[in-house]
Amino acid sequence: MQERDPRDRLIVALDVSDVGEAERIVAQIGDAARFYKIGMELAYGGGLGLAPKLAASGKRVFIDLKLHDIPNTVERATAQIARLGATFLTVHAYPQTMRAAVAGAKGTSLKLLAVSVLTSSDDADLAEAGYALSVSALVERRARQAQAAGIDGLVCSAAEAKRLRAAVGPALALVTPGIRPAGADVGDQKRVAMPASAIAEGADYLVVGRPITGDPDPRAAAERIVAEIAAAI
Repeated sequence: MQERDPRDRLIVALDVSDVGEAERIVAQIGDAARFYKIGMELAYGGGLGLAPKLAASGKRVFIDLKLHDIPNTVERATAQIARLGATFLTVHAYPQTMRAAVAGAKGTSLKLLAVSVLTSSDDADLAEAGYALSVSALVERRARQAQAAGIDGLVCSAAEAKRLRAAVGPALALVTPGIRPAGADVGDQKRVAMPASAIAEGADYLVVGRPITGDPDPRAAAERIVAEIAAAI
């Protein structure tokens, strides 16, 4: 899934509550970016209907719902989302969930991304949740399980990208959230990286939200990040 154009490697996170606001952001960015993420906030505000519109206009869509439920529900939900024309869908990297999603996406163009450990979590958070493994150990274990299940890619922090690329090879796409340009506020993220360093560590796609959508000039902000990606590749 290696993209030649750096604009195709930037995924702009439309983490807003209103479809109209999301459409305004897309219009402001114009051709500076081609790939957009619809997450829970926008999806639950009517944003899933935006996915086929973006796809029809030549944009690519990443639906970030992190599915996790009983296998039958995950399989059927994945099949429904495949009808929207999206490129990527996230599921949590639990083996049953991943196998069910693969079954739901069978015969479609939808690619599945497994989320191992959220970038807002660190070792202390995992311990609080009852996990005996560190972030790095759990991420690598779930990456191997994802590969065995037939998942197309992984969502990981830049800190794990190099290790995961060595573990799973070139076939799986690595999608990295928690990207912050120099000087940007890290917000609620705990495992962050700058665009160039994330690319250097092996990330294929970078997910950037607030540093672009919260900027007075979203197009210029997207262009700056694309320039950093271009310099890194």
